[in-house]
Amino acid sequence: MNRSWALTIALLLGLAGAAGQTQAQTEPGTSFKDCEQCPDMVVVPAGTFAMGAPGQARTEPVHSVTFAKPFAVGKFTVTFDEWDACVADGGCEGYRPNDGRWGRGRRPVINVNWRDAQNYVEWLKKKTGKPYRLLSEAEFEYVARAGTTTVFWWGNQPGKGNANCEDCGSQWDNKQTAPVGSFKPNAFGLYDTSGNVTQWVADRWNATYAGAPSDGSAWETGHRDLRVMRNGSWANGSFRHHSAHRNGDNPMIRNTKIGFRVARAL
Repeated sequence: MNRSWALTIALLLGLAGAAGQTQAQTEPGTSFKDCEQCPDMVVVPAGTFAMGAPGQARTEPVHSVTFAKPFAVGKFTVTFDEWDACVADGGCEGYRPNDGRWGRGRRPVINVNWRDAQNYVEWLKKKTGKPYRLLSEAEFEYVARAGTTTVFWWGNQPGKGNANCEDCGSQWDNKQTAPVGSFKPNAFGLYDTSGNVTQWVADRWNATYAGAPSDGSAWETGHRDLRVMRNGSWANGSFRHHSAHRNGDNPMIRNTKIGFRVARAL
């Protein structure tokens, strides 16, 4: 075999391998990391779901949202290990959040505001060349429900040992965060979509869902000074852990109850 043919075959094999890898990374349930210090990501399927819940203006009107393509979501909320890697690499504006004396490592990063979360996303984008971002509010509820229509993804009652909240029956209840992965994952393979920390998402706050996007994108119009948070924390009652629960707050707030997770297009 002459040299030109060998190079051609090697190139074709390389392209085939890259195509196979790309296809694998769009298969729902697939896990991957884009770098050693990057978050574990899980591919979630395309689909349609009913967003919201009847009974409160802020979760109405219930409306249909469709995700035309699979996308990837952090298996866990961003951890102190992952945040500290960003700082060590010159990112995240050098900010080292206080851990509340609970420890760093695999605990979810806390004391981060909306802008801090965006700084982390920008570092990930620069480091990997991939389109990382915060989840949209619709994406968060979609992955929190994971195909269910019940109050929580595991059922209609909080039960015991399903999450970390004020009254969830865990060893961390109303005391502190739990290490990520301390509870069972939902059907999409994601952890702590209910409990542990409240999570920033990309959207501006709107008091109801009137006029909300139906394609799963972030709602970029709304309250000028408020951003959306989803989920309840270790210090909140289980009623705030409903898959449809939402709140708006000052994007500059930092406290021990707030963290975030990331998403990216495939």
